[in-house]
Order: sequence, then C-alpha cells, then structure tokens
Amino acid sequence: MNKEELRALVAELLKEEPVEPMVKGSDYKPTDPGPEPKDTHFGDGDFVPDVSELDLRKLYLTETAANKDGFSRLKLRTPARLGSGRAGPRYKTLTMLRFRADHAAAQDAVFSELPEDFGEKNGLISVKTRCENKDMYLTRPDFGRCFDEENAAVIRSQLPQKPKVQIVIGDGLSSAAILHNAMDCARAIQDGLKIQGIDTGKTLLVRYCRVGAGDAVGDITGCELVCVLVGERPGLVTDKSMSVYITYKPHTGVSESSRTVVSNIHDGGTPAPEAGAHVAELIGKILQKKVSGVGLHLEG
Repeated sequence: MNKEELRALVAELLKEEPVEPMVKGSDYKPTDPGPEPKDTHFGDGDFVPDVSELDLRKLYLTETAANKDGFSRLKLRTPARLGSGRAGPRYKTLTMLRFRADHAAAQDAVFSELPEDFGEKNGLISVKTRCENKDMYLTRPDFGRCFDEENAAVIRSQLPQKPKVQIVIGDGLSSAAILHNAMDCARAIQDGLKIQGIDTGKTLLVRYCRVGAGDAVGDITGCELVCVLVGERPGLVTDKSMSVYITYKPHTGVSESSRTVVSNIHDGGTPAPEAGAHVAELIGKILQKKVSGVGLHLEG
C-alpha cells in the first residue's frame, strides 16, 4: 500500500459512524455527573465568614462518627485538629482553609512589628537590640541578645542601678502575643510584688528581643533579678502565646538551666493576669532562695 492508498483509506474510515470506545472489554459508560454544588447563601459582594474565628474545640466535621457526643466532649479539652472529617481521601475545604489561615497568622506574628507608640502609650522605656530589622533578628540571634552603646546608654540613664527586680518586655517571635498579653501580665506582676514590698520601678521595652537580652540588661543595671516577658514562637494553635523568663543574678553567659519559665500565656492557655500573679509569687520565692531555674526545684 502506497502513500496515496493509505490516505484514501483513512479518509474513508473517518466518514463512517463513530464507534463508542471499549473500556476493559466492557460497554462504555460515561462518567457519572458529580454532586450539585450546595447553596452557600452568599451572593456576589457578600463577605464570607472569617474561618479563623471558629473555635477549634467546637469544630467537629466527622459525619459518620461512632460516638459523636463522646468525641465532642474530648475535643473540648484540646485545640488539636481532631474530628476534621474528610472529602473522599482529602481534607474538607473548611479544614484546609482553617489550616492555611492559622499558618498565615503565625507568619504574620513573626514578621509584624509592635506599633511605634506602644512604649510611649504604656509608659515604657523603649530601646532595641543590635538588630536593625526583623530579617536581621531572624538571621542573627546573637544580635538580639545584646545592645549597642547608644541603647545601653539609654538603659543606664533611665533605669536605676542595682534594682532588686527589673521587668523587661520584648517582642520576641510574636508581637501579637505582646499586644494581647504583656501589659495585663506586667501589671499583675507589679501588683503582686507590691504586696510583698518589692518596687519594680520602670519597665523596659526591648524591640527585636531574644531572651538573652535580659542578661545584657543585668550586665548594664546590675539588677538582682530580671523578668523578661517575650512573645513565643507562634504555632497553628495560637499566634498570641507569651512566656515569662525569670533569671536570678542575670549576666551574659548565664546557663539556660538557670532560668525559671512560665509559658503558654494566652486566652486559650493561662490568662495573662493569672500568669502575672503566679510569676509574682515565683519571684518572691526566687529572691528568698537566691536561685532560679533548676536550682530552685532542687531547693524544694
């Protein structure tokens, strides 16, 4: 068969009635149509509800649970992503959207800055570490633990020398945590210490702050104890969690085991005023025992 005969044969075949394809030796059946989209009750221009406002403890999406009531009671005790349901082999749309919203909030908490007037509005002495911006803060942790001479001079001039307790508020890895918790917690600490006859004086606000910045404050002021309120690394449960690090006789090079820590301070964990009252009690005990961290637990 030459080229012309082959072309004629193909043309003849194309003129014939198309034959339905065979699939695995059985009759061909077109794919079943998918389910009709559900009515969302939202029109063009309407605002879709904010998925981040949903309470994870009450968000239960498993449709065929063997014991829904029991599992729902279990979920009330944890913000873990249990009972997320599924759409075939995949997550449900709401589950995926909530995950992405929480991840975005965590990223925003790390990269966002405290308002410029936060220190002034709250009567704080404002300084910053050697970091010039968030990028430097994240890539040079050592710069977040010390001060240049200009900021060290501000600390010397504004804070008393050799105070018994120096409170430091640092943005850390979550400025959102500081905005939501720091001042309520600091006021509770100050009130609790005042009852014990301990004056805390002025509070220091440190931007681009690592926990070790409190040690540098100890070097500069000679304080007996430093109490650092700092934003925790945010996660998918909350982007507003704060920790308090208490160090007796702070100085550069002090071991991490010498710190006493109160963590998970946020609305879904330990509320800020309650945490502050507890921290004030801890500080009183530390000053009495003259040791913090692991040593405090060994003292009993």
